[in-house]
Formats: sequence, structure tokens, C-alpha cells
Amino acid sequence: MHAFKAILTAWLCLASVALGAEKNVVVVVADDLGLELTAYGNMWLKMPHLNALANDATTMTHAFCTTASCSPSRSVLLSGMHNHANGMYGLAHAEHHFSSFDRLDTLPARLKKAGYRTASVGKVHVNPVAVYPFDESIPGNSRNGVQMADNSRKFIEAGGDKPFFLWFGSTDPHRGRGVGPEPIKPNRFGNEDAYPGVNERVYKPDEVLVPAYLPDTPVVRAELAEYAQSCSRFDQGVGQLIAVLKDTGNWDNTLLIVLSDNGPAFHGAKTTLYEPGMRLPCIVRNPYLKSRPVTCSAMITWADIAPTILDFAGTTDGRPKMQGRSFLTAIGEETPTGWDEVYASHTFHEVTMYYPMRVIRERRYKLIWNVAHELTYSSASDLYNGATWQEAIAKGPDSKYGQRTLGQYLNRPEFELYDLESDPNETINLAGESEHAARLDKLKAKLKAFQQRTGDPWVHKWQYQ
Repeated sequence: MHAFKAILTAWLCLASVALGAEKNVVVVVADDLGLELTAYGNMWLKMPHLNALANDATTMTHAFCTTASCSPSRSVLLSGMHNHANGMYGLAHAEHHFSSFDRLDTLPARLKKAGYRTASVGKVHVNPVAVYPFDESIPGNSRNGVQMADNSRKFIEAGGDKPFFLWFGSTDPHRGRGVGPEPIKPNRFGNEDAYPGVNERVYKPDEVLVPAYLPDTPVVRAELAEYAQSCSRFDQGVGQLIAVLKDTGNWDNTLLIVLSDNGPAFHGAKTTLYEPGMRLPCIVRNPYLKSRPVTCSAMITWADIAPTILDFAGTTDGRPKMQGRSFLTAIGEETPTGWDEVYASHTFHEVTMYYPMRVIRERRYKLIWNVAHELTYSSASDLYNGATWQEAIAKGPDSKYGQRTLGQYLNRPEFELYDLESDPNETINLAGESEHAARLDKLKAKLKAFQQRTGDPWVHKWQYQ
């Protein structure tokens, strides 16, 4: 039955395209957004436009970034290659200065060769520009999605015989300014500025639902309230973008993908490969999928996004294969087969933050290999200076931070093996338990094979440090 449904879904998509419909593509990337959507069971944060989109699209319930860091994650989205293979080991900007390899044949380059008009608006955050070429860079404040959408109208309307690819990169809900002399005050997450056209949704700390990986304190609630306001601003930008696509007659011929680069900017999420850092929202609206909405449990990663887009665009051309694979036909099914494990690879965030991790994540079990486990886990500067972390470190290493002590968070064992079914918060490490020895060995072998298959230089660390 599943096989028949997949074949029918693929046929319907291809049949619609064959009738001459354009195949435009828009990718919307939030910056540090977690699973704070009604589609993922979160009822307190108000994001009506994304929730409405989910009701007319496929919600991927098991979508994962491969690295919980801005530039590396975006490089995976745009290359279809794990960041250890594309060279973007850490952040692109300032003194961090990481860049992808010159030899890459990336998504915008391939689409351009296939006859697409390409443009970016807002945050792209990858280097070098020549490897990630867009025809046009549309101006706009990357925290004002309404403005970004309006500024994109001319590009979307240009039409002609060429389809378009638009990268729509928001800076919301990333932390903002305010990491200076008084870090115990909540970060504003960009809310300190005015954004024309945006109707700000302000939250009170008592409205907040504190996730399990964070301590429930007034300071944390204050920061989460600011974070929520930034999320709602992102939602308004998505709503305006959808309005522009509809106004220009492109709503029913555009593949729209909305996701986040990594989890929220709090310790325990961003820059970690615990679930809050890597399990993320992903809503995909394929206009040629006749039955919507769909809730799809396929386990996908951001390495699969570019191949899926190329599949939608019909640009298979024999050039070097990407490391991800297309899930285009899977989005029509609730439980497609063959999508039951993912891999993740994190090495840097800032240049000073060397803490390599490699992960295999199955439906039930997850193995994290902390390659340089002798090191103390390092902090991103914006997270470190934030009120949530400053309050935590003031309490000392034995204090609780979410479900762990602060000391356990900072000092990690070489291997972390979790049963996500019985331990969703990843607090009971099974790696040292004799009854799990065979499973640990099996997952280690699969992780090493993944590294070999994807050209990971850190595969040598199995032999020497």
C-alpha cells in the first residue's frame, strides 16, 4: 500500500509538471528557531502564518540539521554535502573566516545552469560568494521579514520563461545586541529596534512554556519571552511572503520550504547535537501534491534539502552527486519506508570553539561521539554572555541546568548513548552499561562507516588524537 501511494504521488507531481507548470522554489530559513509551532504540539507561541501553512503542506516531524551552527548548517542546505565534506567547519564572518571548498557545485550554481533566475534576500552567511552564486542580492533588513518579502516582489514578478529560486534568510529569532556590561539583563533578541510594517507580539514571562533543557527561573522566562517576540516577527515575514506569492500568481507553482538552521540560542540547544539543537521544524509545500496536509515521519537532514529541490526542478544531469538524497516522493506519505536514521557532524562554531561531535540518530537510539572529550565544552559568545547562562554559572558546577548539572553539561564523556523512547531528555547515558555493549559497538561501526563514506577527515580520530 505504501509503495503504491508513493508511486501515485510521484506520478501526480510529474503529471502536473509535464502540463507546463513552472517549478519555482523558495527556501525560508529562520535563524535559531526550535520546535515552537502548533504543528509540533507547541500551543503557547503565536505563529499563525506558519500554522496555516502547515495546514496546507507537509510537516516533517523528524527533520534534523546536521550541525547546530549557523554557517555550517547553511552550507549543508546549499550544497547537499555535510560540512566536514564541504569545508565550512565554522562561522563565515569576521575572524572566524571559515569557507567552503572552491570545487563545490552548489544548489544556486546548479539551478542557475538549469535556467533558473536566482536571488537571496536577508542572511545567507556562507563563503566564498563565488561558490554560492546568486544572480541578485535583494536588499532588506533581515529582521524585518515583511520588508524582505515586499522587496522580493519585483524579482518574483519578473517572470518570463525562467523559473526562480529565492533564498529568504531571516535573522530572527537569533540573539541580538545587549551582550555587554550587564549580561544578567535579558537579551532582547532584536526586539530593541522598530521594524516598519511589523505588528510586534509582546509576551509576558508568565506566558512562557520553559522547555526541559532549561531551568525554570524568572531570568530564563524573561529571555524566552524576548525570544518568542522575535519568533512571532519571523512568522509575520513568512505570512507576507506567502501573500506576495499569491498576489503574483506564483502560489500554485512554487515549492516552499520553511525551516531553521539550528535550535534556539540557549545552552542545551544551539551548538549542541542534543535533540533541542538538531531536531527542527521543516514545513514543505509542494503545490503539485494533491492531498494536503500531510504529517510525515521520514527522518531527513538538511543534506537532503538540495537534492530534493533539484529533484523537484528536474535537473538531474550526471554531475557529482550530493551526499543527501531527495525526499520529494516521501512527503506524500505519513510513514515512508527507508527513512529511519540520520547522521550529524559538528566541529566548530566560532573559531575558538573546537568541540567536534559525530552523531548517529536512529528512531529509538542515539549515539554522540565527543571526539575531543577531554576538552571542556565551549560556549558561543552570545550564549555565554546571555542572562540565562550568566545566572547558571553563578550558581556553580553542581547546580541544575535543565535536566543536568552544570558540570555534567560542560564535561562530557567520550560516548553518549541514549534511549530516546524512555529518556527523551538524553540524561541517562547507556554507553557504559554492559547490556548495551553490542548496540554501542554496532552504532560506532555505522558512525565510522558514515565518516568514511562522506570523506570526514575526523575519521582518523578513531586511531589517534
